[in-house]
Amino acid sequence: MSYEIKLDVFEGPLDLLLYLIKKNKIDIYNIPIALITDQYLQYLEMLRSLNLDLAGEYLVLASTLIHIKSRMLLPADEESEAEEEGDPRLELVQQLIEYQSYKEAALGLDSRLLLERDVFARGLYVEAPAETEKDEEDIELSLFDLVASFQKIVSQMNKEELLEINGERMSLADCINEIMERLTKEQNLLFTDLLETLRDKRKIIYTLLAILELMKLRMIKAYQTGPFGVIRIILAVGGDGEG
Repeated sequence: MSYEIKLDVFEGPLDLLLYLIKKNKIDIYNIPIALITDQYLQYLEMLRSLNLDLAGEYLVLASTLIHIKSRMLLPADEESEAEEEGDPRLELVQQLIEYQSYKEAALGLDSRLLLERDVFARGLYVEAPAETEKDEEDIELSLFDLVASFQKIVSQMNKEELLEINGERMSLADCINEIMERLTKEQNLLFTDLLETLRDKRKIIYTLLAILELMKLRMIKAYQTGPFGVIRIILAVGGDGEG
């Protein structure tokens, strides 16, 4: 495929790094840099295979991880000299902690009601509506979880059945509207249902990006029942417009 699609649905490479740390249940103060570097590079390769154009900052962080990994793997005599300079992971850890704190603060503000957050009405308090309860086994997925699942689905498709890109004009907005219309009617959709009927390569990519963009905007959520269960896409807000 000769086209590329800008990867602007993710906030940045530190999001991917934090995702990998959380996924592997790693102590952020003691990151196994070799493992995380290898997994980070695997994700970059996965994104490239989907023809997603990586922002330069993703590659900068990849270089940083490789550099830290090389320092951590120094021979014993050189390692002692490196230890005198301090832990090569320290600066990265500090960046991650600072980024995580800002991210959590931003999510806290975003979860507040619009009136309470932006208008600051004096003495007015409105209780936020309770979120719909989910099955205890349901796991809410992140953007990166969806990319990994998407890659698996595409890899299982019969490549001979996938049509070459046609000249039909399409936009991300069209795909977003299509998904929202279907969700409004059906309330929830299986992730596989959104993809497996498609045979146009560009349409498949745009559908994924539409899902990721809607997740980033917190308009939809993705849940999976158990580690290997089906993935369901649902509206993040109620049918009456309340979130």
